[in-house]
Amino acid sequence: MSDDRIDPMNLTAQLHYNAAGNPPSTLPESAISNAYPGLEFDIRNIWRRLLVGIELHESDNYVVSADRGHENLVGRRLLSVGDHDVIGTVVGPIRPGAGSAPLTSAANPDGVMMLEWSNSLADVLADHVGQTVPCLFTVDPAPNPVGKPEELPDPRFQVVELEVRPLFAGSAATGGYLPVIAEELAGPGDLTRGLCSPWQNDYRECACYYWAASRPDYVNVEDTAMGTTTGNHWFAVHREPREYVLDDRFDSRLVSYDDLFQDWQGKLRFIVGGNDAPEHLDAGTEPKGDSR
Repeated sequence: MSDDRIDPMNLTAQLHYNAAGNPPSTLPESAISNAYPGLEFDIRNIWRRLLVGIELHESDNYVVSADRGHENLVGRRLLSVGDHDVIGTVVGPIRPGAGSAPLTSAANPDGVMMLEWSNSLADVLADHVGQTVPCLFTVDPAPNPVGKPEELPDPRFQVVELEVRPLFAGSAATGGYLPVIAEELAGPGDLTRGLCSPWQNDYRECACYYWAASRPDYVNVEDTAMGTTTGNHWFAVHREPREYVLDDRFDSRLVSYDDLFQDWQGKLRFIVGGNDAPEHLDAGTEPKGDSR
């Protein structure tokens, strides 16, 4: 008979052990660590309190709350922790066939985007756990993304020293760590609080548009004589006028969380071949192409 015992000091083996009766979704590798929650636990929430004294948004480099002594950081943006940036420059083609360029907008003039916590803060945890490190913040509240300055000091930014919490709970018996997430990082219910209504949250909140995404993006698309296209955002409340509305949960032209909580089956349209299914067309709208 083989010896299946696990060394109590081997955290890796314990975390990857699939206990009898537990489904595969209880293992860490099943979590959606780089995007939004589905039917798994939401590992984004363990990063919110990694820095002692502040709480970050689970999917943005935005400070949502702070302990006494750091209240002035609420509403500001975190740009780097130690020598690790938590934002990156967004570069890509502006139109088909064009070369890559910084992707800026009126709301994002610096053309930057927050890096997913499981990518940016994992290195911080590995390099600086238990240490106090310099963290770069905007001086003023910043509802929109902000890029890093070319050099410091810069009056628009402030460096604050914060401690990096351990990921695992400590063991008083061994002086080491236990294979349990520290409660200071994620308390009871934190890892599953985003899963109360998975259909609505997954459809409305997920901002991913790639082959594995759970929903379509640009639908009812038609080419124009100018080489551009017209179409609809899938979440558009009305299909006319035909325009693509940038995904913004506060825009009344798109279905809202409330809409989906109350009637997601009625608000979300089936898409067949890239177009609205006939039974979901607005009154007076002719179906396009093959409606099979």
